[in-house]
Amino acid sequence: MSASRYRRFLKLCEEWPLDETKRGRDLGAYLRQRVAQVFREGENTQYPRPKDTCFSGLTVEECRIVLATDTLEEFKEMNKGLWKKLQEKLASKSLDDKTKE
Repeated sequence: MSASRYRRFLKLCEEWPLDETKRGRDLGAYLRQRVAQVFREGENTQYPRPKDTCFSGLTVEECRIVLATDTLEEFKEMNKGLWKKLQEKLASKSLDDKTKE
């Protein structure tokens, strides 16, 4: 099982491009570094996996919270620009005004 997992990670590393413009924060470089750390003995590495974390280091519960629909909606709202927020507010206000007439 560890050998097949190792080969899949190697394939991922081969297919994931390095982005030289993101020095120190490139996901491709990070993946290569972590694969080298975790699989020091290559295919012969014993790979006990903790059950309460994932590749990001978050616990299962933290992943559930982050991926919850409500949380994602909050992120979307936070990422909207000021112009978009104003447009939505004005659009809803004009609808309210029309319904009052």
